[in-house]
Amino acid sequence: MSATKTALVTGANKGIGYQIAAGLGALGYSVGIGARDRTRRDEAVAGLLGAGVDAFAVPLDVTDDHSVAAAAELIAERAGHLDALVNNAGITGGGPQQPSTVDPAVIRTVVETNVIGVIRVTNAMLPLLRRATSPRIVNMSSSVGSLTRRSGPGSETTTGPVAVAYAPSKSFLNSVTLQYAQELAGTGILINCACPGFVATDLNGFRGVRSPQEGAATAIRLATLPDNGPTGGFFEDAGVVPW
Repeated sequence: MSATKTALVTGANKGIGYQIAAGLGALGYSVGIGARDRTRRDEAVAGLLGAGVDAFAVPLDVTDDHSVAAAAELIAERAGHLDALVNNAGITGGGPQQPSTVDPAVIRTVVETNVIGVIRVTNAMLPLLRRATSPRIVNMSSSVGSLTRRSGPGSETTTGPVAVAYAPSKSFLNSVTLQYAQELAGTGILINCACPGFVATDLNGFRGVRSPQEGAATAIRLATLPDNGPTGGFFEDAGVVPW
């Protein structure tokens, strides 16, 4: 088993995921770059290697059981354990997403990636996480999944437009994270949600006001928490995000 700390970041070929991988690599982690597209995945690995990061490619489609199982086998063979899992891969489902007119198939597709995909990857990686000394799981959420913020006055201004597939998928993910935190209590595995803020990525047509580096900061912090750190929480740069 490798003594080097190893991390897996899903959706790491671009944007926030790429910067999370870069940040963990700068801290000495060997980082698996999980992504579906081979060309983009290989380009990301090459870029990170050029920046001095010990990065390696992990072919990974979070919606496919066989792909996820193969990714777990690859990491097991390479490192024998996993110190940090960052479930970053996600989709919006496009728009518009008005509840009265949305195609239910859009909701199914978004939940398959943003929620079931996280469960699929987490469960496949848990045996490897259990072999690590201080394992951490970070689920990339969003403040749009905060029921408190969505229901407050001026919520459309602060949390974006109505999006009946994407926003509830993040609320769902938050709840799933709490379920894992309860099940894993006492195991040493800390699991938390991270909100990156409104980051300029292709997910939102680069309309965000924060850089991917800024968006990666909370996830990096949660992926490297000390053993007395929180679990079952929802965090952003400014602190705790209300559920």
